[in-house]
Amino acid sequence: MKKTQQTPKTTPKKTPKGKYAWTATVGEKGQIVIPKEARDIFNINPGDTIILLGDEKKGIAIPPSNMFTDLMTRIFPGSDDN
Repeated sequence: MKKTQQTPKTTPKKTPKGKYAWTATVGEKGQIVIPKEARDIFNINPGDTIILLGDEKKGIAIPPSNMFTDLMTRIFPGSDDN
């Protein structure tokens, strides 16, 4: 009978409150799936448009959706949809 080797389970290190880390795999078409826990925490739903910010030295970030609205309000103060 062949004995299989089991990988020991590790407990993740405690992270500061409100800080998270996940992994995602890039598919053949360049698509990634945002983990369900992240979608739930950040209220990301099917059909939502998200912003990707990139810095060649620091990497890619997905800021909160209200960040774009706040930025546009600062750039174009007093503008409205009319």
